[in-house]
Amino acid sequence: MAVHNKICVRFCEMETVTLKAPDISCAHCVGTIRGAVTRLPGVEFVDADISARTVTLRYEPARTSRSEIEQAMAEEDYPVAS
Repeated sequence: MAVHNKICVRFCEMETVTLKAPDISCAHCVGTIRGAVTRLPGVEFVDADISARTVTLRYEPARTSRSEIEQAMAEEDYPVAS
């Protein structure tokens, strides 16, 4: 599948998910999470809500799995709660 600058040139099946991240408390946390997750292939959008302590992202499951996203967050000390 052709991808250029994280924008699908052809049709891509994207999934949007909101994850609970109870350790988010400030803008620095958001930046750290965003940096870790956007490095993964197929991640198109990442946004975090500090007050709700959630991370919403859109990604291409064929290129990156949800468990890889959760692992990237955990490696930055922001584990996802179930």
